Amino acid sequence: MKTNKPMGFWMCTALIIGNVIGMGIFMLPASLAPYGFNAFIGWAITLFGCLLIAQIFAYFARAFPHADGPYAYTRTAFGHVVAFAILWCYWVSVCITNSTLAIGIVGYLSSVFPILAENLMLAPACAIGLIWFFVGVNLRGVHTSGRVQMTTTLLKILPMVAVLILGGYLLVTDARVFVAQLPTTAISLEASAAAGTIALFAMLGVESATIPAGKVEDSERTIPRATMAGTMITAVIYIGVSAIPLLLIPQTELANSNAPIVDLFQRYMNADSGAWIALFVIVSGLGALNGWTMIAGEMTVSMSNHGIFPRFLKVHNSRGAPTSALVVTGFIASLMIGMNYSHSLAQGFTLLSLMVTVANMPLYLIAALGLFKLWKQGRLNGVGSRSLILPSGAVLASLYCVWVFYGVGAESLIWVTVLGLLSLPIYVLRQRWLRQSSQQAATEKD
Repeated sequence: MKTNKPMGFWMCTALIIGNVIGMGIFMLPASLAPYGFNAFIGWAITLFGCLLIAQIFAYFARAFPHADGPYAYTRTAFGHVVAFAILWCYWVSVCITNSTLAIGIVGYLSSVFPILAENLMLAPACAIGLIWFFVGVNLRGVHTSGRVQMTTTLLKILPMVAVLILGGYLLVTDARVFVAQLPTTAISLEASAAAGTIALFAMLGVESATIPAGKVEDSERTIPRATMAGTMITAVIYIGVSAIPLLLIPQTELANSNAPIVDLFQRYMNADSGAWIALFVIVSGLGALNGWTMIAGEMTVSMSNHGIFPRFLKVHNSRGAPTSALVVTGFIASLMIGMNYSHSLAQGFTLLSLMVTVANMPLYLIAALGLFKLWKQGRLNGVGSRSLILPSGAVLASLYCVWVFYGVGAESLIWVTVLGLLSLPIYVLRQRWLRQSSQQAATEKD
């Protein structure tokens, strides 16, 4: 039966692939270069962990098909206070994600238009302009943003296919280039964990399809299928693409690159090929920025629906877009861009990507623990209720999250702790305001 919900399997899969494959895979070779071969170990663990996390959200989507995403899942398992603190961190991370994507896009634009790298004020202005362009796109409704997501997802595959073809061509014609300038950094547990934490930024977004659940057709079947399909496709692509720049570009040169994929093609092909690759990478980043802008708006609306944020943030325009939510999250992303342009493009991207990763992890950890708790209590509506695969996956996902916290280091742990604690006074003030409003309404009614 035809429904009026605009998002089906392919659009949800495109949302996941489009959000996960953003600028991370194209910028992270530079961020990971200082870690050398530790990056491969980190990537392997990260891909395995993200598949576990994707499975967690797929189970939740099957068990609670009418819930509006991660907030409802967390609240069901641990109550309002924990849900608020966790989703507050996640909401902040989504806003910062848009800033990080915009910076990454400008990094590749600077390889086509060098003036962006030379002018200190023009680069942040361009990044902020991109933020507001996609706020405008999403204000036209989910049909428009969904079509943009489908188109850019198809286009963004092309530069990654080109990287794989280039790597295969060099392997066949001159395999010595893969061992001519190997990284010299020693293998260590600390470096592997740190590299894996940075790499995780490129895989964030496996939960994307669960957030606009109310707009997904047959969400009980569509969201789990799209979640696993999108994550698997992305993982296969990443395994091939992430290794090639680390092996073909000298470690020091790669670490200082603003556009490592472009540098790869300019080094082994010609300058024109690098420019074409840059254009496709830019399209990839634009698609991810479009998808995460939609997620930021929908996440804000979800929190408003649950009484966390003010009511005006869930107001929709005539096209069904959350106007106030998109504008507020756009403003926050713009502010983050302005605050971080004292760094180089590569340094700013690395710093913000680490902040995003840290702020995401409480949601992933609590989701895994929550799934295990609900399974043990028999509250998952028959989903995996008799199988040990579900609790085993939840335990492994939890251990992976602990490993990531180890990788981010003490400073980042302090940052996310402060961020979580900051949510508590906001929650208390919000609850007090809601009680006062309720009492006032009751008094006026009497």
